Amino acid sequence: MRIEMKGEGKAELLFLGTAGARFVMITQFRSSAGIILTLKGTNILIDPGPGSLVRFASNKPKLNPARLHAIVLTHKHLDHSNDVNVMIEAMTKGGFKHRGVLLCPNDALTNEGDAVVLNHYKGLLKRIEVLEEGGVYIVGEIKIKTPKRHVHGVETYGLNIGLQDEEETLVSFITDTRYFDGLADYYDGKLLVLNVAMYQRRAGVDHLCVRDAKKIIAAKRPKVAILTHFGMTMLRNKPWAIAKQLSEETGVKVIAARDGMCFDLDTLG
Repeated sequence: MRIEMKGEGKAELLFLGTAGARFVMITQFRSSAGIILTLKGTNILIDPGPGSLVRFASNKPKLNPARLHAIVLTHKHLDHSNDVNVMIEAMTKGGFKHRGVLLCPNDALTNEGDAVVLNHYKGLLKRIEVLEEGGVYIVGEIKIKTPKRHVHGVETYGLNIGLQDEEETLVSFITDTRYFDGLADYYDGKLLVLNVAMYQRRAGVDHLCVRDAKKIIAAKRPKVAILTHFGMTMLRNKPWAIAKQLSEETGVKVIAARDGMCFDLDTLG
């Protein structure tokens, strides 16, 4: 893992972890530490699941969480949010520096249910913004849109990310969701990152499978698609082989993410 989270010229995605669903998370067959987006000197940590802080510390060179500018929770499930409080503390230098932004759904904050962001840590941040359908949020020069609420067990949003002064979407994240008609219409990034937890669809499970991913990639035809957030059935069926097959079937370059993989966003043109 070579990313250092510094430098105006960097435009990268670092996959700290590629685990999806509970069994891959609890066994740590794949890390569940989330993704770092670095763009225009701004560093954003997306979905810090279990092990996020450990991955920061064990990286060579070490990643400095005090260089983060924002943390995004697409939803509050444990594999996406477990380390949010400790990462807020690290981002704010132990709470001694009032800084940083948290973007998350309302149900991750509310005291009426199972809030995952503790009250003490809310007060350490410069600001908190609540994600909602059709929302637009600014962090540095980065614009983040949440175009559609997903079909999942808790309040969940995918992300369209680009620059504040540009209309086009650089990266789209289709996070956890059941497939539904029109899902692909909301995501138009040059790079499309898809959470594909299941090899085959299972009734009652609100996650994408390989067949769903193929439909979305074929419909949107991004410059590159990256599969991540793998459950056990995906790992048993070799994500790299699945990505190769999808590339051949769709004509789109499809990559299976690996723990520690760094994708250079400048290659998108």
